[in-house]
Amino acid sequence: MTFTHDTFLSPFTWRYGSDEMRHIWSEVHKRRTWRRIWVALAQAQQQAGLIRPEQVADLEAHVQDIDIARAHEIEAEIHHDLMAEVRTFAEQCPTGGGIIHLGATSMDVEDNADALRLRQSLDLILSRLCELLRTLAEQIEREAGQVCMAFTHLQPAEPTTVGYRLATYAQDLLADYENLQRVRASLRGKGFKGAVGTSASYAELLDGTGMTPGQMDALIMQALDLEPFLIATQTYTRRQDWAVLSALSGLGITIYKLAFDLRVLQSPPIGEWAEPFGTHQVGSSAMPFKRNPINAENINSLARYLGTLPNTAWDNAAHNLLDRTLDDSANRRIILPEAFLAAEEILRRAQRIVAGLRIDRDAIRRNVAIYGTFAATERVLMAAVRAGGDRQALHEIIRQHSLNAWDALRQNQPNPLVETLTADPQVTALLPEARVRELMQAESYVGDAPERAEKLAKQLRDALQ
Repeated sequence: MTFTHDTFLSPFTWRYGSDEMRHIWSEVHKRRTWRRIWVALAQAQQQAGLIRPEQVADLEAHVQDIDIARAHEIEAEIHHDLMAEVRTFAEQCPTGGGIIHLGATSMDVEDNADALRLRQSLDLILSRLCELLRTLAEQIEREAGQVCMAFTHLQPAEPTTVGYRLATYAQDLLADYENLQRVRASLRGKGFKGAVGTSASYAELLDGTGMTPGQMDALIMQALDLEPFLIATQTYTRRQDWAVLSALSGLGITIYKLAFDLRVLQSPPIGEWAEPFGTHQVGSSAMPFKRNPINAENINSLARYLGTLPNTAWDNAAHNLLDRTLDDSANRRIILPEAFLAAEEILRRAQRIVAGLRIDRDAIRRNVAIYGTFAATERVLMAAVRAGGDRQALHEIIRQHSLNAWDALRQNQPNPLVETLTADPQVTALLPEARVRELMQAESYVGDAPERAEKLAKQLRDALQ
C-alpha cells in the first residue's frame, strides 16, 4: 500500500505531532515490537528445553526485516493481522519459523506491545512537558514583579502580576506532570497468560519441563523490562487505557486554559499578551492587518478533541464483557495514537507560545492606570475603618464615587476617582489627602504574589532535577 495526498490522510499523519511520536505508533515499529516479544517468548521456551538455540537465533536475525506488503497480502486472505505477521516472520526464518507464537494467544503479544508503546509515548510527552515547565519557570521569575490587572468574571478586579498569573498555569502543569509520572510508573503489560488469562496453554506446554507458567512469564517480561498484571483475562484491563488518556486529557485542560486566557489578553481592548508572530506570517486572507492567535486557537481546538477520548476509553473498559470482547479493537487503533499526537502537538505549541510570549508593558500600565484605582479603593476603605470610620457608610460613599467614575470612563473621559475621593470631606476627615493618594497607587497592591510566584518557580526547578 502506498499513500499520497490524493487520498484521505489523517492530519496526524503529517500536520500535528512529531515524526518521533508517529514512529512509535507506526506499523513498522508495532511489528518490530511484536517480533521482539516473540523472540523473548522463544528465549524463555528455550530455557525450558522446548526450543533449540538455533531456532531462537534465526528469529533474532530477522527481527528488523519487516515486510508490510507481504503481511498485507497474507492478511487479505486470512483476515487476521497478527497471524499475517506470524506467517510473514515465519517465511523469513527457515529454521525457527515453525515455533513462532508457540502456546500464545494474540493478545499475549499485542497487549504487551501496546503497554510498551504507551510507556514510550509517555516518556516523550514527559520530556516535552519538562521543557515547557522549565520555560515557564524562567518566565515566572522574569515577570514575578510585573504588576498587571487581574480579571474576575471578565471584569477588571484587583492588581496581580504577570509572573503570578503564569504561576497559576505552571502549578496545574506540575500536577499534570506528577500525575503522568504516576500513570507511567503504574503501566503494566498483560504478561503471558493465554486465551482467558489462566495460563492453561502454557501449563500444558511446560508440563514436565520443570518450568512453571509463572516462571516463563517472569522471564519474558524481564526481557521486555515490563511488569505484568497479576490478573488478566484475554487482555490487560482496559481501565489502564482510560487512566492514560485521562491523564493526557488533564494536561489538555491546563494548557487549554492558558491558551484561552492568552486569546482574551491578546484582544485589542486588553492587549497585554500576544503569542509570537512571524515576520512573514499571514493572519487573515481577507484582512492584511490581522495578527490572530493561531497557536492558541489550535491548542484549544486539539484539546477539545483530546478531552473527548477518555469517554471512548471508558466505554472500552466498562463494556469489555466477561473475559474479552473485540469491540474495542478498531477504536483503540485510533484513540491511543491520536491522544498522544494531539497532546504532543498541544505541548509543542504551548512551548512556542510561552518561550516567545510578547508582553506589552505599555498596555499593562494603561490598564492598571484605568482600572487599578477601583481596586485600590479597598485599601482606602480598610485604612479609613482602622482610623475610626463606619465600614458600611464608607463602603456606600466609595461605591457612589466608583460608579460615577465608571460613567466617566464610558464617556471616554479621564478616570476622576482619585480626585473625587480626595475631595470628599467624609473621607478626608478620617485620612489625610496625601494618604488617600498614596493608597490609591494600585501598583503596590499585589500582596505577596511576587514572592509566591518565585517560590512556585523554584518548586518547578526542584521537581525537574
